[in-house]
Amino acid sequence: MGKFVLLDARLFAPGADLSGASNKIELTSEIEDKDATNYRSGGWKEVLGGLGSAEISAEGQWEAGDPSKVDNSSWANLGGVGPYTVCPTDSVVGALAYLVQGMRADYKVGDQVGEIAPWSGTVKSSWPLVRGQIAHPPGLARTAAGSGTALQLGAVPAGKRLYAALHVLSVAGTAAPSITVTVESDDAVGFTTPVTRGSFAAATAPGGQALRTDGLAITDTYYRITWTVTGTTPSIMFAVSLGIR
Repeated sequence: MGKFVLLDARLFAPGADLSGASNKIELTSEIEDKDATNYRSGGWKEVLGGLGSAEISAEGQWEAGDPSKVDNSSWANLGGVGPYTVCPTDSVVGALAYLVQGMRADYKVGDQVGEIAPWSGTVKSSWPLVRGQIAHPPGLARTAAGSGTALQLGAVPAGKRLYAALHVLSVAGTAAPSITVTVESDDAVGFTTPVTRGSFAAATAPGGQALRTDGLAITDTYYRITWTVTGTTPSIMFAVSLGIR
């Protein structure tokens, strides 16, 4: 990806797509530097990496009225921890994505007379900010079981983890519609011998979930999601991002 102008960035809160109500999204990730300078440092300051942190800050136009709107989503998640995914361009399968499990730390609304009602807020990390890819796009409703496109994310070294974020954006149907999403890996793009790396809990309403592996090495290099759908005439829209860190 070369240089580009920010025109269509995407922002997914736990169970809402806030892209259409956002006009500014910023990501920060940093490691605290701890001074380790001593008399044998050769006249140069020495530092060691301390605690890491990440933050998402966003703002845009205020909307309210249902769980997909920024005001409803912000109040529902304020002070709570959930998954967030940001894409700098688009959210098609394979698109660059940044995902984090974090706490919705603050929410601000309002401005002077005559202005379009704004909002702003921040998310502070509970897990690392992870660079990955979109494994399922938000605009494709699923009505039956299926599997997603294989993504070549690479092997997971010992001490690193595979991270996944699920954003269930809408659930329609009768007889208790639900979706269960699973993350799989394989050593070949055809997924002839898939291995389950984690499963999200069954979702019956809009919301978000995050999972990560246990830090053991994974030699497989391909990853995908699968899903099962229950209920009568179900139609469920969701987005999934995957990454390794």
